Amino acid sequence: MKTTTASKSKGSSNGSRANGSSSKNGNGSAKAQSKKSPAKGNSGKSSKDEAQGLRELFVNELKDIYWAEKALTKAIPKMIKNATSDELVDALTEHLEVTEEQVKRVEQVFEQIGEKAQAKKCEAMAGLIKEAQEIMEETEKGVVRDAGIISAAQKVEHYEIASYGTLCAFAKTLGEDEAVELLEETLNEEKEADVTLTQIAESSINMKASEEDEEDEEEEDEEEYESAGTTTSKKK
Repeated sequence: MKTTTASKSKGSSNGSRANGSSSKNGNGSAKAQSKKSPAKGNSGKSSKDEAQGLRELFVNELKDIYWAEKALTKAIPKMIKNATSDELVDALTEHLEVTEEQVKRVEQVFEQIGEKAQAKKCEAMAGLIKEAQEIMEETEKGVVRDAGIISAAQKVEHYEIASYGTLCAFAKTLGEDEAVELLEETLNEEKEADVTLTQIAESSINMKASEEDEEDEEEEDEEEYESAGTTTSKKK
């Protein structure tokens, strides 16, 4: 009987050890799985990939605006040639000089971020420049064409304001502080140019263009009246 009891006790002790071992292994396995569950290194890799993706987008947008600014150094002289308002000519001439400096500033940004300055055709700016050319071709030289030139130029400014605002935001996120300063300088210049164009349009050109339209309508009415009178006298 004693032997049996001892055997039972020993068996119980072995079972308990087995259970403990099983429990311990189970908990250890669970801990191991819990450590693996966050997908080791995935979150860090994802952030790195996203940052790299944003940088590539930033560089592409920079190439885009670089092309746009260089294209404008050729487009603005055509606007100056077609404008008649001295105030508008002066504003466009001044902004041409500013644009030439902006080209150099974009090149500085490329240098600051360690990239080669490259231009990629900006389809949006190409479209805006084409529209400006069409306006100049479809209107007679004078205040109406001047109004059209201002309209086209302001569309260009609004596109540039949006582009440089986005580039500033990207540069801040990427920690490119020196690039941010350069881009913000250009952004402020584009905003100033837009305000100047608005002032020129509202101070005189839009009103003169409206008066010219009214005069043209009156002349057309007189011509129609005279034509109708001539036809009536012939019938008599």
